[in-house]
Amino acid sequence: MKSVTNPLSLPAVRCLGALIMLLGAGAAHADRCANLVQAFGNRLADVSCVDSADLTTANPATTPANNSLPGLPPFAFTPQSDRATIAPDPANRTPIKGPVPGLQLNARIASDPTGQARFLLRLPANWNGRLVVAGASGTRSEFNGDFAWSDYVVQKGYAYASQNKGVLNLKLSDGSDPLACRLNPTSPTWAHFYDNDPGQEFTRWRDFMVLASKLAHQGAAAHYGRAPRYTYAVGTSNGGYQVRRAVESAPEWFAGGVDWEGTFVDANAANLLTDLPAAVLNFPDYVDGGMDATSLAARNIRAAGFPPDLGSGATSLWSMNSVSFWEVTLCQWQKRLDPAYDTYGSGPENYNYSARQSVSEVGDNVADFSTSGRLQRPLITVAGTMDALLPIDHHARAYARKVAAASRQEADGDEHRHRHHPERQPAYRLYEVQNGNHIETYKLTLPQLELIQPHAQRAFDLLVGHVEQGRALPPDQCIGRGQSIGATPAQPGHCAELLAP
Repeated sequence: MKSVTNPLSLPAVRCLGALIMLLGAGAAHADRCANLVQAFGNRLADVSCVDSADLTTANPATTPANNSLPGLPPFAFTPQSDRATIAPDPANRTPIKGPVPGLQLNARIASDPTGQARFLLRLPANWNGRLVVAGASGTRSEFNGDFAWSDYVVQKGYAYASQNKGVLNLKLSDGSDPLACRLNPTSPTWAHFYDNDPGQEFTRWRDFMVLASKLAHQGAAAHYGRAPRYTYAVGTSNGGYQVRRAVESAPEWFAGGVDWEGTFVDANAANLLTDLPAAVLNFPDYVDGGMDATSLAARNIRAAGFPPDLGSGATSLWSMNSVSFWEVTLCQWQKRLDPAYDTYGSGPENYNYSARQSVSEVGDNVADFSTSGRLQRPLITVAGTMDALLPIDHHARAYARKVAAASRQEADGDEHRHRHHPERQPAYRLYEVQNGNHIETYKLTLPQLELIQPHAQRAFDLLVGHVEQGRALPPDQCIGRGQSIGATPAQPGHCAELLAP
């Protein structure tokens, strides 16, 4: 009997095996996304899932292009702009040391009746068993934290989730639109913010932060075979508010949080609706008077809680906030919370929150989404002394006072438990960044300012050590210029001055 020769040589067999492995790997990659999408069932819609070679922003595909969602007007969905809003300039952003492979999923939350709620999930291949859920600043998208938060945590192996507070950003409009806000008192540009539309009450902000954690737990369990062991909340500005509400109201979904310049919301003054009118009213007189720091207009702005101006002309700290934030933020909040007020007939600068409470429901509307200070999980606030949008004494320090008052109230109600088990109160810390401000990139124009991002990221690591290893958090402190959070701070408590040389 003749022997039969194998028609495939050994090299050919090896090549075929490699091809089969390659095809199998491709199928496995496809299956990972398919399985993840299937796990969410009908909870998500318009789902995009990719098996990414790199989940960091070193991969251009990680953050979609602005205006890339079909059917929406310009500026409704602006991921590229959003991620730069809270982050420092490129030279000072989170260092990226190498690629982080894993899955990235982005989708619309199907249960939202407005059709605007969105969800982002990143699942690194080298998972550490933990999850970070990010809030979103302003009216920004779920990609708002890509530079500031996602790049930092996915490199450490954390799964990362984010959301957009259930609302898109804005669309251009004009003064005939009753919900439109001009960008500043001299601007011809008008913006219609989606969060002033019906069904977009600010009470939704808390709910979508919690829902993002629930969805991320479901996704992680489907992909990794187990749910996250620890979940941390992080966020900046309005996203910091979301963090506060998460640790106040949803301890089953969060182990702790870091809020960076969080917005303080309280029906009692001071709040955005009490502070911003004074800034808008007095700023023109301040400019007309030669930007004199001793003028009555300047004193009135500082009396409303704002830090001293810094720099001069159009690039001073107050000037940049006036052009970009003060009036448009006031208008946006007023139209949502007190829609009966005649914004441009009576004047945004003349808005009187105290007087309006007796003729409108503004007090009740603010109370509906206010922060309580009753922490159920540890929380760290990191805030800058030179914040000229959310002044530190009316926001970060006000929230610290609220936490202290809630803690005293609880202790008074259960004196015996508090006396014998004081550590049962969740830890709270306020780390003040000397000369830090709300917008990191302002440091390029005003070098006296300090970046907050490094301290917020350090606070995150300290929080994790506290939650998981029981390490004591450093005490409340003023972080001096060029310094870092310390176990024995040189300046415990508040910074003595808002502006230091």
